[in-house]
Amino acid sequence: MDLTVVAYVIYLLVSIALTVWVARTLSRNGRIFLSDVLHGNERLADAVNHLLVVGFYLVNLGFIALYLRQSDEISNARGIFEALSTKLGVVLLVLGVMHLGNVYVLNKIRRRGVLEREQTPPVRPTDWVAPAAGM
Repeated sequence: MDLTVVAYVIYLLVSIALTVWVARTLSRNGRIFLSDVLHGNERLADAVNHLLVVGFYLVNLGFIALYLRQSDEISNARGIFEALSTKLGVVLLVLGVMHLGNVYVLNKIRRRGVLEREQTPPVRPTDWVAPAAGM
């Protein structure tokens, strides 16, 4: 069997497994943020979470597919390891950037929700106070 094909198979198996693991981690923990932001609306949090995970899969699996091509012929075991280390390293970096991007966006959404809640007075105002003289 051609060693380039062996490298392709290993690359696909490891890359897809890593993508699934990161997506499940984001889904499980991101749902908590979304539930908080959406004021406990669990159905909406689940729907948004699912949409984010689908987008994450599409971007990462698309990148993995595009990055599959190997320009040099692999002729020995050393070549397999070198090709895989480069390809998997780039995939891990992309997964890391996507993960940090998701965490950043979820945190921004959560902070905005917290600020909105803090701007609402806990008790409805019942009276009006005239400004002090001289102001």
